[in-house]
Amino acid sequence: MSRIAIIGAGPCGLGAARELAGVGMDPVVFEKSDRLGGNWVYSAEGTHSSIYETTHIISSKRFSQYRDFPMPGDYPDYPSHQQLLRYFESYAERFDLGRLIRFRTEVRQVTPRPDGGWRLTLGDGADESFDVVLVANGHHWDPRWPNYPGTFDGQYLHSHAFKRAEPFRGRRVLVIGGGNSACDIAVETSRVAEQVGISWRRGYYVVPKLMFGQPPDVLNARLDWLPATVRRRLHAWSWRILTGGNTPYGLPEPDHGILESHPVLNSELLYFVRHGRIAPYPEVERFEGEVVRFVDGRSVSFDTVIAATGFKISFPFLDRSVVDFSEGEVPLYLRMFHPDHRTLIFIGLVQPLGSIWPLAEAQGRLVAKYLGGAFQLPANMVETIAKEVARIRNRFMPTPRHTIEVDYHAYLRSLVETNRRASP
Repeated sequence: MSRIAIIGAGPCGLGAARELAGVGMDPVVFEKSDRLGGNWVYSAEGTHSSIYETTHIISSKRFSQYRDFPMPGDYPDYPSHQQLLRYFESYAERFDLGRLIRFRTEVRQVTPRPDGGWRLTLGDGADESFDVVLVANGHHWDPRWPNYPGTFDGQYLHSHAFKRAEPFRGRRVLVIGGGNSACDIAVETSRVAEQVGISWRRGYYVVPKLMFGQPPDVLNARLDWLPATVRRRLHAWSWRILTGGNTPYGLPEPDHGILESHPVLNSELLYFVRHGRIAPYPEVERFEGEVVRFVDGRSVSFDTVIAATGFKISFPFLDRSVVDFSEGEVPLYLRMFHPDHRTLIFIGLVQPLGSIWPLAEAQGRLVAKYLGGAFQLPANMVETIAKEVARIRNRFMPTPRHTIEVDYHAYLRSLVETNRRASP
């Protein structure tokens, strides 16, 4: 029996652990904090990578549940982070996952052994050997900063450090970015700040969290039987009917299709723009002290700039000579298996149009088949990966955040079908 390590007891690590434990492969789950839940454990002090105080999930409850462990019936369509954490704790209790987790145990280094397998160096300096390592530490922790000429003399922070709006009361805040975090932070700070601006370098689709009375991912699932081109046209038409497009709000129109980028689920941004609480700006040209100059010639003074510009894909415990996904494509088979390190498996390293952890659970199920000998990696793995990478490149925008983008339903179907074919 292989000795298996899982790095991280967040939602993805828990899903994989449950699948392995369910077939008698009890992994050791290393968690550097004192509780499970990963970044869904809120911390106002910034002691670890966490969501912010008012976070609610942006995928619906229906499509954010583990396979056979539904969320409580009284949970809303978009549960809060407190509710989600209780859900993850209940999941771990239901499947007795706590016995597998070593809390307060940081993995400092993962090194390939000459005879195969991996050596894990822990925070206390101890070394342990494992045959297989599942990397489930998440990819929202290593900030990617923008690069503009000049220097900003005010408070300059990354969205990773944003925890709550109150510290920005009465301040003049600029949020750079057009993703979900950027729009959420702009809305939250606008409740207390003197003024808030949001800077976009391109147009994004801001989708209401309820469309025709339903979460957008529920509507998308109901249309999944349609050809992709028809479905995209319907979504684009619905979006324009419901919002009127971006022009009436002083925001740039998207230069890409509605499902070619990660959607922004937010029902308040456009409302606050039209109420004068959030001012739209184009891309930043340069910083000059506390003045921000924009490419349209405007110059505005701000106390604070928050860069909500995404994250690098990095692993602090892996030397870059082993794995380096910090720039460029992510060459993994099924978004999981590395062609050169076939016992180093990545769980949850996807950015779906939906929730991650149901996909991680399905990934864990496939890992169990793989380690049990019921599933074999393809002989032409490098060529297959190249085709997968090309599909992602052609399907989504060519930006760093989309190198791990997947369509929730299509990717889940591929995992389910691969699991089905691998069944003994």
